[in-house]
Amino acid sequence: MNIIHVDVASSARSATHRAYLALRKMIVTGTLKPGEKLKIDGLRKRLDTGASPIREALSLLTSDNLVERIDQRGFRTAEISKANFEEILLLRCQLEDLALRESIVNATDEWEELIVLAHHRMNRAKGKDPDLFEDLHKAFHMALLESAASPILLKFCSQLYDLNIRYRYLAGSALDYQRRDVGDEHTGILNAAVARDADTASERLLNHYRMTGAFLSGLLGNGTLA
Repeated sequence: MNIIHVDVASSARSATHRAYLALRKMIVTGTLKPGEKLKIDGLRKRLDTGASPIREALSLLTSDNLVERIDQRGFRTAEISKANFEEILLLRCQLEDLALRESIVNATDEWEELIVLAHHRMNRAKGKDPDLFEDLHKAFHMALLESAASPILLKFCSQLYDLNIRYRYLAGSALDYQRRDVGDEHTGILNAAVARDADTASERLLNHYRMTGAFLSGLLGNGTLA
């Protein structure tokens, strides 16, 4: 009997986790639009799962600031705004600067191998499957911070990455990188990290974020992402 109870509980957690991952992806990629009301029954049918996992997943997503409660029983995707984006960018730069510097202080050969491999995998996926590339893009950025001995800090960095990347998805084709070599920027960050040069690595990372941030902030200011 105890085994049955454990199996049921494990299955419920798995269903909630699957729903959480699916909904997070739909919100981050813009499949679910900013401010869209999230109806449990519609999402249940869409994800082919139960109502309870959907409710629990939505509650978890409120902690990630991707979902907002609109009343006692309702949810909607988080709204977007220029002020919200600029706060996300500011916090991301401050926290990742801290995490990257700590990661480099704690650098090991294993960490160096990890970031080099993450960079290689990201580059290999470029121009192929966009979803795979975005997963590997995040993996590279998070690998840079991997050696920071601060799990709460890394969790915040991961959440801020998702909040930031949501705006980039919403920009879509309007986000034009023709005047930038983003691949070269990534390589520059990697090289400084491998050299254990925290000041240069941090400067390159934050410039990388701020260049994209300035463009997205401009789109929000002229209403392109509204």
